[in-house]
Amino acid sequence: MKKNNLFLAFFLLFATASIAQDVATGRVILSDGTPLAGANVIVKKTKEGTKTDANGNYSLPAPKNSVLVISYVGYVPVEVTNSGEPISSTLKTISSDLGEVVVVGYGTAKKATVTGAITSIKGKELTQSPAANLSNNLAGRLPGLTVVTRSGEPGNDASILRIRGLNSIGNNSPLVIVDGIAGRNLERLDPNSIESLTVLKDASAAIYGAQAANGVILITTKRGRTGKPTIVLNINYGWNQPTQIPQMASAYEYAVMYNEYNAYNNLPLKYTDEDLRLFQDGSDPWGHPNTDFFAETFKPWSSQNYKNLTVRGGSESVKYFFSVGSRFQDGNFNKSASNYKQTDFVSNIDTRISKNIDFSFDILGRLEDRSSPSKGVASVYRGIFRGNPTLPAYWPDGKPGPDIEAGDNPVVTSSDLAGYSNNKSYVFQSNLRLNITVPGVKGLKLQGNASYDKTLDFSKTFIKPVYLYTWNGQPDHVTVPGVRGVADPRLTQRSSDSYRQTFNFLVTYERRIGEEHTFKILSGTETQKGMNSWFSAFRRNFRSNQIDQLFAGGNDIFKDNLGGAGQFARVNYFGRANYDFREKYLLEFVWRYDGSYIFSKGKQYGFFPGVSAGWRVSEEKFFKDRFGWINNFKLRGSWGRTGNDRIAEFQYLATFGLSNANYAFAGQPHQIMYETKIPNPNVTWEVASQANIGFDAELFNSKWALTFDFFNNVRSNILIKRNASAPEFAGLTLPPENIGKVGNKGFEAAVSYFSKAKSFDYTVSVNGGYSKNKVLFWDEEPNVPEWQRATGRPIPSNASDPKSDLYYEAIGIFADERAIANYPHVDGATPGSVVFKDVNEDGLIDDLDRIRSLKNNIPTFTGGISMSFRFKQLDFVLLLQGALGGQTYFAYEAGLTNNYTKADYDGRWTVDNVNATKSRAYSWGTDYWTTRQSTYNLRKTDYLRLKNLELGYTFADGFLKRGGLENVRLFVSGANLLTWDKFPELDPEIEQNGPFGYNYFIQRVVNAGLSVNF
Repeated sequence: MKKNNLFLAFFLLFATASIAQDVATGRVILSDGTPLAGANVIVKKTKEGTKTDANGNYSLPAPKNSVLVISYVGYVPVEVTNSGEPISSTLKTISSDLGEVVVVGYGTAKKATVTGAITSIKGKELTQSPAANLSNNLAGRLPGLTVVTRSGEPGNDASILRIRGLNSIGNNSPLVIVDGIAGRNLERLDPNSIESLTVLKDASAAIYGAQAANGVILITTKRGRTGKPTIVLNINYGWNQPTQIPQMASAYEYAVMYNEYNAYNNLPLKYTDEDLRLFQDGSDPWGHPNTDFFAETFKPWSSQNYKNLTVRGGSESVKYFFSVGSRFQDGNFNKSASNYKQTDFVSNIDTRISKNIDFSFDILGRLEDRSSPSKGVASVYRGIFRGNPTLPAYWPDGKPGPDIEAGDNPVVTSSDLAGYSNNKSYVFQSNLRLNITVPGVKGLKLQGNASYDKTLDFSKTFIKPVYLYTWNGQPDHVTVPGVRGVADPRLTQRSSDSYRQTFNFLVTYERRIGEEHTFKILSGTETQKGMNSWFSAFRRNFRSNQIDQLFAGGNDIFKDNLGGAGQFARVNYFGRANYDFREKYLLEFVWRYDGSYIFSKGKQYGFFPGVSAGWRVSEEKFFKDRFGWINNFKLRGSWGRTGNDRIAEFQYLATFGLSNANYAFAGQPHQIMYETKIPNPNVTWEVASQANIGFDAELFNSKWALTFDFFNNVRSNILIKRNASAPEFAGLTLPPENIGKVGNKGFEAAVSYFSKAKSFDYTVSVNGGYSKNKVLFWDEEPNVPEWQRATGRPIPSNASDPKSDLYYEAIGIFADERAIANYPHVDGATPGSVVFKDVNEDGLIDDLDRIRSLKNNIPTFTGGISMSFRFKQLDFVLLLQGALGGQTYFAYEAGLTNNYTKADYDGRWTVDNVNATKSRAYSWGTDYWTTRQSTYNLRKTDYLRLKNLELGYTFADGFLKRGGLENVRLFVSGANLLTWDKFPELDPEIEQNGPFGYNYFIQRVVNAGLSVNF
């Protein structure tokens, strides 16, 4: 009996030991000792595996001496042997990003297997700029993405985004998708809530069908992750000012040019020598002021601030990410009625309901609050440019001075003395997502999304009469008030309500056969619908300018109300199929069958395919044997068809409107209905054929990375009018038809270098993109001279008007009467007038001498150079960004009542400076070179800019950690700090906003910040 018990004891001991040896345990950490949650631990050559928990620990069944493979995206995998004892493993960062997962249409893909022209950046890079608008942060960071900032107005400073330049005479804006939902706006997203931003530039965008011809921008916000909560507080305080303020003529210089103009036109001189002396020495501020209206209207610096708090963490069952933030931008004006305020929050929650079911619930909310002058900033800027320096902005007694006309004294119209305009937008976005891993069918997954977005918009503009003062001209210096601007207070209010619903359902199936073949198939359907409605009301003749509510307006004929509504709907079916052989030979096919509400029945659907292939040559044995220093080399090629349906709605219908005029029938007034347009029942979307070939490479242990793409895009079915078939003089109005055609070719390249040595690491990267477009067909009027034809030349700056880029060619300044006599000229030309070239050499200067510019207002080349350095706790980031090949038209109303620029004064023609580069003193609207569009007013917009700079230091000592803090980072940063260009008057990116309207100046920002990690 004792022997049996002894035998049983030995058996249990042996069995226990065997069980212990069949379990592998361990811990996975990073180089700095931080535990790594979510790392994959797999028993080699088996399907057994697990993930590390929040503390980096794992445990799984594994025979003794078996090999465990431990991996995590972005880190070098390691293999360890199960010795039966706990194993500690350290994963190191790899410089190569081949294992990185990138976002693609309706999913993700391993970067090593991507075959399309796709580029992406991490959200962290977008936080390096203190610019308040996310779109301003993108310039110079992504090859192939052109970013042009036209305005720096708080709340209205969005950049123009173009993927691979201009591809259409119509709309060129890319489709923006945020967390899988199309049609959302990226401009006001908080950079600290963004995980990544990806740009689809070729056939890879075909999965988005009729909205993807201009490329697609995919934004993914951050989500929770397993581990203890990470709390980050960011606080920024900054100051902004215009990057460039034009230098205007002084009162003395203006008076000199005024006298010169009168002399040239045989008019009496307005200013005496004594007047000129008093303007120059400033001894008579009442009678001879010298006013710099930019200095009087602008502050030296304006303030801005930004605050953000994020919380990120979770467990295996619930993961969460929360973000709440606010920002404020003040305007540049001294008594500014212009500013922008925003508060926002993001909540992304992922829950595991069961082993095979995950559920996500996302919410974004935002309040955008914009304030601006009642007349608008374009009107204020026009007033500043026109500001006559011989008139005071303020009289010496502090009262506001006179206007040029209509109350336009900019120191008043930029403030709330003339009223205000306020717009508040309430944005709500949501998404419910259900993921199901189908049990029993390995690799089969289902996903459903339901999204509801809503925007409420309220605007209010209250315009008040202003009191400006004139001086009686007497020594007692009495100023007399007068009402200027509008005669009575008036109020306009508008509200709008819009929503968008998106539902989609996706099925994915992934299958790996052996170690060689991998198949992945995605199929889905999506519907989207929405509606918007608006209402506005107007009243004037308010009894008091202190009550800005509609009820207080006059109950007379001077009131109005309007309203309207619209709706839209889309339905589509899409899919993607991928195949790779050992991640060496790669194939992808994407498609979308798209239905749009914009077109007539029977023409609502279209099929948009895309195909791409890749060959990882570096995986071939012959390549490895000969070029071992090349770690990765992948050739890529793609072709696809996408659509662009961004045109006016319902052009296939005859639409009618109500006339404002009343007609009497039977003694009663009646509004009449009239046809607003002629229908085109065959209207359809533009079609883009996109071809791309490129390569990706990594060299010298992945320290160097290169990518290059060449593309050839052809856009057909562009909606334009038949100018040749029905020229303007025929008096016919034909509807637009899908007959236009444009070609666009170019290339993109990026090179980066990464190095790390002990406590020092740095990265340097250079990227650039070039595109050149050409109109292949534009139904132009007959008998147009070859040099004026749009066909065969770049898309005009105003793409809706083929004549917008026709200019008289300015070739100099007439030095004297002899020069005028010896060359064809416009009637009325005098010495100092601008010379227009006689292009057709017929001895006349007329419309036939206009030439078509070979440039437009979008640069053909954009690029950036970024550098980042880190030494221990010190970090430094720099971004240089530039553009070439663009131009803009700069003209302003200088003359008898409006000021000149200093450049016009210094370079002007005079009898003593006959070889001048600038014309003689002139008056806008009178001299021919001011009324005829000419190259004299064209400016090159080539520039190089210090776009971003950031210097930071991170404190992470034991004292902080004992206080509950992981680290504290202090930093200073800047945006648009320096600009090198050949546009002396303005920032090269700015552009006139219509005839004689001016955009708010681009902003330079300096910033100081604090980031606290709990």
